[in-house]
Amino acid sequence: MDENRSVVIAENLTLAYKKNEPIIKNASLRINTRDFVFITGKSGSGKSTFLKSLYGAIAPQEGTLNVCGIGLNNVSNSDKNFLRKHLGIVFQDYKLIENWTIEKNIMLPLLIAGFSKDVCIAQAHKLLKHVKLVHKAYKYPLELSGGEQQRAAMARALAHNPVLILADEPTGNLDEYSSSVIWSLLRGANVQLGTTVITVTHKIPSLLRMNYKRFVIDGGHIDEVS
Repeated sequence: MDENRSVVIAENLTLAYKKNEPIIKNASLRINTRDFVFITGKSGSGKSTFLKSLYGAIAPQEGTLNVCGIGLNNVSNSDKNFLRKHLGIVFQDYKLIENWTIEKNIMLPLLIAGFSKDVCIAQAHKLLKHVKLVHKAYKYPLELSGGEQQRAAMARALAHNPVLILADEPTGNLDEYSSSVIWSLLRGANVQLGTTVITVTHKIPSLLRMNYKRFVIDGGHIDEVS
């Protein structure tokens, strides 16, 4: 993706689960390649709803939304699947497959993309080193702590070198060590690989030491703040 190209373009975007009950109202914004973006706001303000719209889990009620070149108004399943192959998604509740080993969970995006088993295993173990979980490769998710599960989920999100990472409160329930590992990985993906990162958080880490954009959701409106 070209430098400075818009990865996310929202124009007069309205999102709602019920008609005439908008959660996000008439929002317009652009997020470019290599941006590191925080979405902040009070609980219930619509942060997670906005993030869900970026991977096609909720469709625009009004206005337009384009992510990685895919228009998400009346998007086809094939285009939605194509988009998700270019995304890395990190959920607060991890969403690891419980009857798969940690190694296989990390391999999932590569398996979907059709890479060979050898490539999948090599990439998984490279990422296991980054998240300090080599010794847990053949364990199952429920055998890991919450922090370890989230680090595994982070590794899975990075496995296929995504264009865009979406992270929903990725450190909300984690200990200080796991939180620092997650933020370090997100920063590294952005700075070293040029990956665009959009993360919902209640609190921006004070030691991130990098340039970022911040959008605040309040009363359904999304505004960029300095």
